[in-house]
Amino acid sequence: MGNPVVHFEIGCQDLHKTKEFYSAVFNWRSEAYGPTSAMITTGAETGINGHFNALGHEPHKYVNIYIQVDDLQNYLDQINKSGGRTLIPPQQVGEVGAFAWFEDPAGNTIGLWKSATPNQ
Repeated sequence: MGNPVVHFEIGCQDLHKTKEFYSAVFNWRSEAYGPTSAMITTGAETGINGHFNALGHEPHKYVNIYIQVDDLQNYLDQINKSGGRTLIPPQQVGEVGAFAWFEDPAGNTIGLWKSATPNQ
């Protein structure tokens, strides 16, 4: 299966202002996904899409990528054994899948993603 980067996330404090900026500069479209986030469509035929997220608490400023895996907990266990650490344990995202965050040994925050749809 491999483990591709399948999604990105841009954190912000002001969702409306952030959406306007990326729309004006890059012509990205976004659609509300709950009260604090918006899904991004870059309009490109290549690359990946992502979302903006205003968590309502720190961190407000961050960029995160998501690596697709087939078993979140298995990868978190491997990460913890290899010098990383779990930051956010597996969390369900509606019916579309689940995510987790980890910190690598260099201090980078990275996301894991498990799609509810096999092979996506």
